[in-house]
Amino acid sequence: MADSRMYPTGTGGTRSRPILGNLIDFGIEKNQRTRVTLAQANAGFVLLPALPGVRWRIVDCRVISVGGAAAGGTSLDLVSTQAATAVRPLVIAVAALTQSALVRAGAANAVILANGASFVSNDMNTAVTVAKQSGGSALTVATHFDVSLDYTAEPA
Repeated sequence: MADSRMYPTGTGGTRSRPILGNLIDFGIEKNQRTRVTLAQANAGFVLLPALPGVRWRIVDCRVISVGGAAAGGTSLDLVSTQAATAVRPLVIAVAALTQSALVRAGAANAVILANGASFVSNDMNTAVTVAKQSGGSALTVATHFDVSLDYTAEPA
């Protein structure tokens, strides 16, 4: 069981807590825009860290390929954990990752999980990462991906 000092208390105002050096605002939708290099995407890059007492819930995601169209791999994916199983709430096919094109979750070639499962709370103390399709070839050509992630933190 997580330490109760990590949970927000009271009913008024912002419910914020510092957890492992991160100020977490529970229940408030936020946006994080991250420029992820090609090498980071191929290795897997943490967008939201695993924190005790915190469950991340993805609200929306957009990706832009910078420096060229992506090639070589199969897809660029968001990866999280639900019910102790790795899931891919967003799988963006390389065909959609053309230079400077905005790709939204649920658009053509940007597949989300069935029945809205991409937008439910993930497991406590698990990260949300962006990575190339596991087991597939490395992504090439593009230099970066701008990942704009809308999310909320929920207490576990």
